[in-house]
Amino acid sequence: MNDREHATRADVLRRMETAMNSHDLDALADSFAEDFHSELPIHPGRSFTGREQMRKNWAFLFAHVPDLAARVLQSVSDGNQVWSEWKIHGTTVDGNRYLSRGVTIMRLHEDRIASVRFYLDDVDPD
Repeated sequence: MNDREHATRADVLRRMETAMNSHDLDALADSFAEDFHSELPIHPGRSFTGREQMRKNWAFLFAHVPDLAARVLQSVSDGNQVWSEWKIHGTTVDGNRYLSRGVTIMRLHEDRIASVRFYLDDVDPD
């Protein structure tokens, strides 16, 4: 992998993290390919295809957790795949703690996410 490919992979994560933290749905959606496929192996019924569904899901999450913040804890890339560990947290509109942690495995096409396998889930309360 050359330096440009490595930078592109790191840039995708930075763009996503920045968009999530600023609640910029357009910038977040721009990180994904139009025919993006999301697979949730832990919850297979929630898998979907298409950037529009991704927008709907994140619009709901931004509205439900108005102070949502996301952080990439660590990441590694291999070819066109980027593995990253995330912490996403905040407080819901109902005043409850929101905390989701886990790993994503993204497959990139050029500078956009073509597919992702989500292994993120809500953390049990203390």
